[in-house]
Amino acid sequence: MNRNAADLPLAGFTVVDLTRVLAGPYCTMMLADLGARVIKIENPDGGDDSRHVGPFVDGESAYFASVNRNKESIALDLKAPRDRAVLAAMIAGADVLVENFRAGVMEKLGFTWEALHAANPRLVYCSISGFGQTGPYRERPAYDMVVQAMGGLMSVTGENGGNPVRVGVSIGDLGAGLYAAIGIQSALLKRSRTGLGERVDIGMLDCQVALLENAIARHAATGAVPAPLGTRHPSITPFDMFRTGDGFIVIAAGNDNLFRKLCAALGDAALAADPRFATVAARNQHHAELKDCLEALLAHAGSAAWSGRLEAAGVPHGPLQSVADIVRDPHVQARGMLLQASIGDDRPITLAGNPVKVGAAPAAFAAAPRLDQHREALLAEFGTTDD
Repeated sequence: MNRNAADLPLAGFTVVDLTRVLAGPYCTMMLADLGARVIKIENPDGGDDSRHVGPFVDGESAYFASVNRNKESIALDLKAPRDRAVLAAMIAGADVLVENFRAGVMEKLGFTWEALHAANPRLVYCSISGFGQTGPYRERPAYDMVVQAMGGLMSVTGENGGNPVRVGVSIGDLGAGLYAAIGIQSALLKRSRTGLGERVDIGMLDCQVALLENAIARHAATGAVPAPLGTRHPSITPFDMFRTGDGFIVIAAGNDNLFRKLCAALGDAALAADPRFATVAARNQHHAELKDCLEALLAHAGSAAWSGRLEAAGVPHGPLQSVADIVRDPHVQARGMLLQASIGDDRPITLAGNPVKVGAAPAAFAAAPRLDQHREALLAEFGTTDD
C-alpha cells in the first residue's frame, strides 16, 4: 500500500474490520490513519453496502472512498467453513476486532467474545450496534436517523416552533465511530498493563445520549424540556447566527467583557450599558430584542468587513461557509484537512482529512481499496490460497 505508517502512534497494531456502511468503517479509518494495519472483510456479493451508495465516479462510490482509506480488502463468505477458517487465522494474530452487526449475529456465526478471548487473550473485541449488547432494544436494527430521533438530538435541533430536523451530517454514526475509537485505544492501553484484551461495547443510542451535552442537566435542574432554539445557545447571549449586509456571521460573546468589546466594534458602545443587556442573565432574558439591535448594526456592512473588525477586537466569530468555501479555505488547507486521492479511472477526488495530529509524523494515506483487492496476498499470509 502507498503509505508510511512506521512513525505513527498505532503502528504495529493489526485490526480485523468486519464493519460496513459508516459507524464501524469511520472508526477503523481513524485507527488506520493513526498507523494501524486494517484488514477489511467484505461480503463477496457486492462488498460493503456503501460501495453501492452514490455519488459515483466512473462506477466507484465516493461515499465508500470517504471512510475506507488506508485499508486492505478481502471478500470472505462467513457462512463458508473455508472462509471462516481464514478469518479465524487473521483474528488469532490480530490486536483488535471491530464488528457492527446487530447484537447476536457474531454469536450465530460462532465468533463469540468468549471463544475469541480464549483463543487470543490479547484481542480487543469491539462491537458497534444500534443499541448495545444488553438492554431491551439490543436486537433492534438502527440507522443514523433512528438514533438521532430516539436519542433526543432531533428534539433540540431546528427552529423554534418548527418540525424536528435531522443534523446535517450522520452524527449518530460518526459519534459512535469516534467513541469506538476511544474505547479501543483505551482497551489497548489497559492491555499494555495487564496483557489481556477487553470487550468494548458501543451503542449508537448511548452515544447520542452522551452528546446531548448539557440538555439532560438543564432538564434535571429546571424541570423544563429543552426544545429547538434555532442557532442560538440556551444559556449564553449573544451566541448566535446574525444577518449582515450581505450574508450571515456567527458571533459568540461568552461573557460581559466580550460583549462590551462587541458593542464597541459594532460602533455602539452604549449598548453594553443598556439594563436589558448589561449581564448574561439579562441578555438571555431579552435575547430577541438584542438580536434585533445587533442585526440593525450589522446591516451597515458585509460579513467580510465585520469579520475584520471583530478579529481586531478579539471577539469570537466566524462567517457562514458552504462546503465549497471550506475546500478553498487557506487555514483548512494549511492544517492538512483536505486529502487528494484518485477514484475510478484515476480521476482526482478531494476527501476530508484526519483532525488528530500526533507528533510530527504526517497521517498515513492510501486510497480506499477495490473489493477483494488484497485477496492473494492475504490468503498467502494467513496460510491458504485460492488453489
